[in-house]
Amino acid sequence: MELSIRNLSKTYSNGVKALQDVSLQIPTGMYGLLGPNGAGKSTLMRILATLQDADSGSATLGSIDALNQKHEVRKVLGYLPQDFGVYPKISAQDMLDHLALLKGIANRGERKAVVESLLERTNLAEHRKKALTGFSGGMRQRFGIAQALLGNPKLIIVDEPTAGLDPGERNRFYNLLAEIGENVIVILSTHIVEDVKELCTNMAVIHLGRVLLSGSPDNALTALRGRIWQKSIAKAQVEDYERQFKVISTKLIAGRPTIHIYSEADPGDGFHAVPADLEDVFFSAIRGFAGTREYAA
Repeated sequence: MELSIRNLSKTYSNGVKALQDVSLQIPTGMYGLLGPNGAGKSTLMRILATLQDADSGSATLGSIDALNQKHEVRKVLGYLPQDFGVYPKISAQDMLDHLALLKGIANRGERKAVVESLLERTNLAEHRKKALTGFSGGMRQRFGIAQALLGNPKLIIVDEPTAGLDPGERNRFYNLLAEIGENVIVILSTHIVEDVKELCTNMAVIHLGRVLLSGSPDNALTALRGRIWQKSIAKAQVEDYERQFKVISTKLIAGRPTIHIYSEADPGDGFHAVPADLEDVFFSAIRGFAGTREYAA
């Protein structure tokens, strides 16, 4: 199954153009939607999750018209929004049972088996009787995935799933998402480059409502090969270098700024070439440098 998005646009009543002519082909597997806060990612996710209407364009999930056959989409959709509410005093087991009933699993025995299986799969079985209000951030996200998996969905959408998780919880969540993404379409919407690097075989960068590039991370890195240069400078030099060069990013290393710049030729001035990473791809796309424009969809 494939999700095909064509020329999708959305403008809010205040004039903000959240999506501008967005087109993407999303196959089975983990697909990373990378962009800064306010890029339009959540708007796109809400439209695909049937929670919002687009102004124009189309989206098809296999043979389903995802914009007009919302009930059919919901039958095969699992959704983990950035913030999701739960009844705080209800246990994980009881809440999942209630959500399974809402999902249409009417048979009590079948529902019990499904709930137990999902709690095991998300490593929450030993916490099944615990109230959700006592869950850690990582446990809440794993519960969110458990509810998203109800009904054997064909499309799973997760919006900023690792924000606020500690490294251990993030790794456990990575492993769970990677397992899920083997057989279904999983769209991972995030501003965290590491999430896409660790999980996704295909990706897109979106900014100000527009798709700047799409494809495989490896191809995006190849497009920047030999064009990323690095230098450690003094803090007082940062603004001057930003005026002289196409600065991609600035990081403090041991209290001293290290800058990455984009240049098709050796810029001299003490810079040395470094292999591009996905963060370079992201910031190069956002700043509109040539290597990423050549790769744009």
